[in-house]
Amino acid sequence: MSRASLEKDPRDVAAMFDDVARRYDVTNDVLSLGQDRLWRRAVVSACAARPGQRVLDIAAGTGTSSEPFADSGVDVVPADFSLGMLRVGHRRRNDLGFTAADAMRLPFADDAFHVVTMSFGLRNVSDPDAALREFLRVTRPGGRLVVCEFSSPTNAAFRTVYTNYLMRSLPPIARRVSSNPESYVYLAESIRAWPDQRGLARRVAEAGWEGVQWRDLTGGIVALHRATKPGGDGAPEPHVEG
Repeated sequence: MSRASLEKDPRDVAAMFDDVARRYDVTNDVLSLGQDRLWRRAVVSACAARPGQRVLDIAAGTGTSSEPFADSGVDVVPADFSLGMLRVGHRRRNDLGFTAADAMRLPFADDAFHVVTMSFGLRNVSDPDAALREFLRVTRPGGRLVVCEFSSPTNAAFRTVYTNYLMRSLPPIARRVSSNPESYVYLAESIRAWPDQRGLARRVAEAGWEGVQWRDLTGGIVALHRATKPGGDGAPEPHVEG
């Protein structure tokens, strides 16, 4: 079984996700205590994509994050660099256009999408800043970025409980439900090493996005960052925390 390190070699990360693909969605549901469904709904709402618009769902895995877009008439492209994930997704929803793609070198033209969204994938990219710049390249002027990623709980006491869950409870639970439990040790380590809400917002802005804002979900376990590509007609929304 494969397990990536925090150096995040793309081949190692892809192989790790290939290993967990078969039971990935079930495992996530168990480990998040069902919160992953609420997080997906929040992403769809933040994207605010309309029928006829085109959405890139990068790190889409098996496509569960892409389904709500497709079912509402939005032209969504589920993309991932794990071929194992894409195969599982295609067997489940062969009407979706699953595409192999590296977040740092996207196989799409400039200004191709109204929205680019990534859920729980940016921290697995070896160069997140390069990925954020690529997302900017393929988004049309005035288009939106929505990144949903693990973050830092805002309450200190809750943060301690959460950290203990990550490092002590998550791996044993993963051994019961995952096809590659060691990969969830990497999951816990990668979450602890990831920037907090403000740190990620700064990196999004440095990549060239404007109007960066975030919303905490589940007490800050997850943060939903939003931004706009410069050059559109509408003014960016004001910065909002919480």
